[in-house]
Amino acid sequence: MTLTQRLRRLHEEGHAREVEQRDESDFAGAELRPAAVLAAITERERPGFLLIHRPSNMRSHPGQVAFPGGKIDPGEDAVEAALREAHEELGIPASDVTVIGTSDVYRTGSGYAITPVIAVVPPDIELSPSPTEVAAWFEAPVDFVFDPGNHTLHSGFWQGQERRYTEILWQEHRIWGVTAGIISNLARRIAW
Repeated sequence: MTLTQRLRRLHEEGHAREVEQRDESDFAGAELRPAAVLAAITERERPGFLLIHRPSNMRSHPGQVAFPGGKIDPGEDAVEAALREAHEELGIPASDVTVIGTSDVYRTGSGYAITPVIAVVPPDIELSPSPTEVAAWFEAPVDFVFDPGNHTLHSGFWQGQERRYTEILWQEHRIWGVTAGIISNLARRIAW
């Protein structure tokens, strides 16, 4: 069974059952801007998610680890937006992406409703990161980031309220906040 076939089956099975989903709904405003991220998985013996470090001089989420993604433009759906953003940020041609499907919307305290788009990309895909949007990129193994034993819960204060968040440490990379929350939700949906 190929990775694409396996993911399609797991995606279908996982989205056919009730699964607890967590997000930042308690901190989100009434008006949320639609956004999408590409949760691209490399097709290799040990598949991995392609993740990026945002540049430290960005207005929002500087230096943080993220999936490639951004706002959904008028006339786009989540898949189109995720593919466009992945091309803008990492130079990934849409023709090299096999879309598996979308997953649960993640509502953020910063005002976004983010739709994760699960996809498969070739293991030897050539990436061409945009220096204005990507400081660095890396691949984190799906089996590692999906393992709840590698998820640590933390809390901190933001805008006067205590907030809990997930953190995943992979090598020297600190995956936390929204990105770790999306990964945690995907791990509950997809029985890897």
